[in-house]
Amino acid sequence: MADQSPLYLGFDLSTQQFKGLAVNSTLKAEHEVKFDFDADAKEFGVKKGVLTNEAENEVFAPLAMWLRAIDVVLERFKADGMDFSRVRGISGAGMQHGSVYWDRKGEQALECLDSSKSLEEQLAEAFSHSYSPNWQDASTQTQCDAFDKHLGNETKLAEVTGSKAHHRFTGPQIARFRTKHPERYEQTSRICLVSSFLASVFLGKIAPFDISEVCGMNLWDIKAGAWDEQLLSLAAGSTDTSSLKRKLGAADIPEDGGAFLGNYKPNPAVHFMNHPTTAGLYMFMLCYKNGGLAREHVRDSLPPPSESSKSWQRFDQVALSTPPLGQSSDPSSPARIGLFFPRPEIVPNVRAGIWRFIYKQRTNALMAANETIWNQPEDDVRAIVESQFLSLRLRSRDLVESPTSPNAHLPPQPRRIYLVGGGSRNAAIAKIAGEVLGGWEGVYRLDVGENSCALGAAYKAVWSVERGAGQSFEELISTRWKEHDFVKKIAEGYQEGIFERYGPAVEGLNLAEMEVLKGEKNL
Repeated sequence: MADQSPLYLGFDLSTQQFKGLAVNSTLKAEHEVKFDFDADAKEFGVKKGVLTNEAENEVFAPLAMWLRAIDVVLERFKADGMDFSRVRGISGAGMQHGSVYWDRKGEQALECLDSSKSLEEQLAEAFSHSYSPNWQDASTQTQCDAFDKHLGNETKLAEVTGSKAHHRFTGPQIARFRTKHPERYEQTSRICLVSSFLASVFLGKIAPFDISEVCGMNLWDIKAGAWDEQLLSLAAGSTDTSSLKRKLGAADIPEDGGAFLGNYKPNPAVHFMNHPTTAGLYMFMLCYKNGGLAREHVRDSLPPPSESSKSWQRFDQVALSTPPLGQSSDPSSPARIGLFFPRPEIVPNVRAGIWRFIYKQRTNALMAANETIWNQPEDDVRAIVESQFLSLRLRSRDLVESPTSPNAHLPPQPRRIYLVGGGSRNAAIAKIAGEVLGGWEGVYRLDVGENSCALGAAYKAVWSVERGAGQSFEELISTRWKEHDFVKKIAEGYQEGIFERYGPAVEGLNLAEMEVLKGEKNL
């Protein structure tokens, strides 16, 4: 007899891929498929999933490509043997902040979708704008300056919305879209985020925003649990915000999470967002433009060990053969500190560039590194990984606490480090993560570490359908979680002496960032 136990689908619409995953009620993954935008949609001309207009610092993706990806992923589920009659719930995640602009024809087309035709064919004329700005977009500096000033300063904006203004945030993006494409803005009947766009396609009608996602717009007052009228008026370009509210579907914000403020510590350097399911819980986030792609840039600059260039194995070898911070055996000797931003960065907010420094902790002095003391590109390898984790340690140091007994003697640090995405396969990254960030229980990887967003979405679908009365997401997942099946320890975390060695380097990185920011002001 065919298996008729429930399945739950989780989707992740990210920059470079659209991924799908199916789990059963025990949280075990049964099917996993994907659509790679560069490989599977070559005719759209994207690179790393996006198109760019460098003259205006725009980065965006064609919506038609996303629609094709949804169709193909569903077909690949079918080819993988999945029985769709078992599906009881669907949930999805999307890259944050991206906006999708529907016109009235699109809303009508959603209600009349025909399974015998492709989504790309049926929704070809559904949008007032055929592209969605990507999180790497840096075209909204003027709008960000206005948002930071509108409530007084960036700190006040962070207190209200959870974040200072950022290029990719939806409020500044809407403001720029309105001024650059006024006719298309007027034709827009509804505005979605990427996650609600995905939900809308499956629902056959425009979906509301998620209570967590709405915090990535610079428009939502987290404490009040409502849209901020002053910020809406800035985005709308008018004190009459009724039109923009209709476009946003302002009456449709869900209430799964949010409200009842707990340990809420907004800071312009980080993001605070409502937990998507549990009131009183918050997510602390640091987002960078130069993460995995920046590491690829350094990897590709290495001379290949053989004809198989662009090797992560070579990257790992160089990283692990280089001593921490490029120092001698003396932990107080000069340290190498680098900033590697092939794209304009937002943390800190600086132009694209690479800066290399030598930091002398005994005198707290910083000097530019020349080629005689910094061997390029080999010394860049460990330096870029260290700099990324040092930035995380710098910006999270006021949020982490010392462990409780029996580990109360340890310095403040996370309990665990979880690595997800493609980087979670990289042994050098895992090892250096533990050395810099600590984590007294160790560094871990999920069994589907490269598909964690889709997995989380699938878990939310399970919770949505199978939860008991008053049962929280955390309660349901914890009763079904099988540690030995779902996670694997991949590196040691806190190591006495090494963790402390990186303490002064945090101050060195802070000095390096301030030095670069000083140069920005002089441009």
